[in-house]
Parts: sequence; C-alpha cells; structure tokens
Amino acid sequence: MSGVPGDITPETRVGELLDRFPALEETLIGLSPEFQRLRNPVLRRTVAKVATLRQISKVGGVPLGTLINTLREKAGLAPAQTAAGGAGGAEPAPDWFDPAKVNASFDARPALSAGQHPMPEIMAKLLSLPAGGIFALQTPFTPAPLMDLAKGKGFECWSRTETPELTRTYFHK
Repeated sequence: MSGVPGDITPETRVGELLDRFPALEETLIGLSPEFQRLRNPVLRRTVAKVATLRQISKVGGVPLGTLINTLREKAGLAPAQTAAGGAGGAEPAPDWFDPAKVNASFDARPALSAGQHPMPEIMAKLLSLPAGGIFALQTPFTPAPLMDLAKGKGFECWSRTETPELTRTYFHK
C-alpha cells in the first residue's frame, strides 16, 4: 500500500484497500452507484488490483478529498490533507477528436458482463492504431487505469459518459 502501511492515500489501490480494510467495501459502494461494480468478481480481481483511489474518484464522480477522508474516518484514521482536485466533470472534446478519424472500436461491455477481461484485445487494438488514428472503446464505466496506462505509452485519451451503462473512451495516437 502507498505511504505508511495501513494508510489511505489517493495512490492507494482499491484491491489493497479492501484486502486491508474489508469493511470499507460497503462504505465505498455507498459513496457512488458506480462503485456497485466492485461486487463483480472479474472487476474485483482485475481492475481493483490496479485502480487507485484517485482514479476511482473520477469514475464514481466523488471528490477525491471526500472519498479519502470518508474512508479514513471509517478505518479509524485521522483526516488527510488532499490537494484540490475533485472528480472530473464532463470535459469538452479535445482538438484531436474527430469522429471521422476513428479507425477501430471495441465494445467491452458484453465481455465484462460475461465475466471476461478484454484487456489483451483492447491493448492489441491500441498498439496497432496508426499514427493520427483514434480508437473508440465502449465500457459501462470510465476506464481510468487503462487511460493512465495508455497515456504512459504516448496516447491521448478522452472519455465521455453517455448513459449510466455506456461510457465512450477515445484514444489518439
């Protein structure tokens, strides 16, 4: 876990948090309907292992300070000073986004609902994207850990939630 063992910080991974403080699962779920997905065993084994509290604050629409301090309080820890930076709101489309430039797309929702993890197929599509191309991914949530991974590989990312069941994320190379 990040920082002091047993500490809860923006960089704490959700899986580590729930391993150390299992009772916090209900607290998390109570903070946002988006966190109900933690009950999905596939997401729990995969996404929760890599997603940080900073990332899920964006997914759940919960300000980071509220998320961290609520969890710290329930775990019996003192409140933390967190930098300003709440949950992300709807960002306008970036300059690079052009629907006509979408070269490939993938709807991960059927695989996720069937208990499968589509990461290998998604990464293969991302890595084969031509320069200037755009890959469109459909998921039932904002894939914050995947977006961070893609940014580390030189991609630009933008996500927009259209309905509670559909988020479209675009990756630009």
